[in-house]
Amino acid sequence: MKYNFGAGPGKLAKEVLAEAAAAVQNFNNTGLSILEISHRSEHFIEVLNETEQLARQLLAVPDTHDIIFLQGGASSHFAMVPMNLLPDDGTAIYLDTGMWSSKAIAEAKKFGKVSVIASSVNADYSFYPKGFTVSKDAAYYHFTSNNTIYGTGIFETPQVDIPLVCDMSSDIFSRVIDVSAYSLIYAGAQKNTGPAGMTLVIVKKGILGRTGRDIPIIFDYGVHVAHRSLYNTPAVYAIYVTMLNLRWLAAKGGVSVIEQENIRKAALLYQEIDDNPLFSGTARKEDRSRMNVTFVMNAKDLEYEFSTFASQRGIVGIAGHRHVGGFRASLYNAVDLKAVEFLVETMREFTRIKQY
Repeated sequence: MKYNFGAGPGKLAKEVLAEAAAAVQNFNNTGLSILEISHRSEHFIEVLNETEQLARQLLAVPDTHDIIFLQGGASSHFAMVPMNLLPDDGTAIYLDTGMWSSKAIAEAKKFGKVSVIASSVNADYSFYPKGFTVSKDAAYYHFTSNNTIYGTGIFETPQVDIPLVCDMSSDIFSRVIDVSAYSLIYAGAQKNTGPAGMTLVIVKKGILGRTGRDIPIIFDYGVHVAHRSLYNTPAVYAIYVTMLNLRWLAAKGGVSVIEQENIRKAALLYQEIDDNPLFSGTARKEDRSRMNVTFVMNAKDLEYEFSTFASQRGIVGIAGHRHVGGFRASLYNAVDLKAVEFLVETMREFTRIKQY
């Protein structure tokens, strides 16, 4: 048996995988694979409609906001956000809390002025900066709600007087959020939403078309909203598996229920990291992510040995990001409590061997 703690693409529930696999051979008894049906067909329109309805229901998305499903990952939106929201003579405010936010900042600078209001780079992105004031004169304020690489997360909605934009790629559907407070949310699917290849975008009506910029059609959020994600061929299979995954989440009781499970899973693992003499967490306690738990061994020469020990027990995906090293256990929605308990027991067993 394998225990998958990979950072992304993340684990999917076995029920979702079973249905997804069956549809590759025969989708809804059509005699066709989901991979070969037309994206204009009645069959796929039903899938698209249900996926949107489930996302709206699970996140309590108000009628003031549109939902679209676009090809590709969140990195595309590092450029699409400023292209659609930042006038040439405008300023956007960004919070720098890790690699993904710094990449978003670099892209935004190609379209207008960017003000980096705060950064935790000098502390290896181990915390979320606090105590700053966001100007009312900027085009929007952008932040990343969860940092997969550094293991930090923010759970409060920033209170600002300008449009609020968030990259929620790694924590959307893992906790309750107030969508009405945001002007634009984007999230790569491959953590809690579905498989890689698709990005969910939630955009407030009336926020688009204000830059004065002639935006290439394929990069214009407004065009995709008007065509209901069907301007070009969408990521059909990724959207279908997302539908299955959101059905699974709804059947479990929805986001409020999974949030409590995620709190319990993270608390269990962090408690072991704090109590175990061989391990230490890397993120400040007040800013620890529930989705990506990052830690190191106090004796670095034991890292390879522990990696091998865990691998032999079926634990996969706990290597830290190549830029930071150490370990990272990703606790996305489909990673159940039993898996976390097994990881904790593995850490304890390794410690007993080393101490005695």
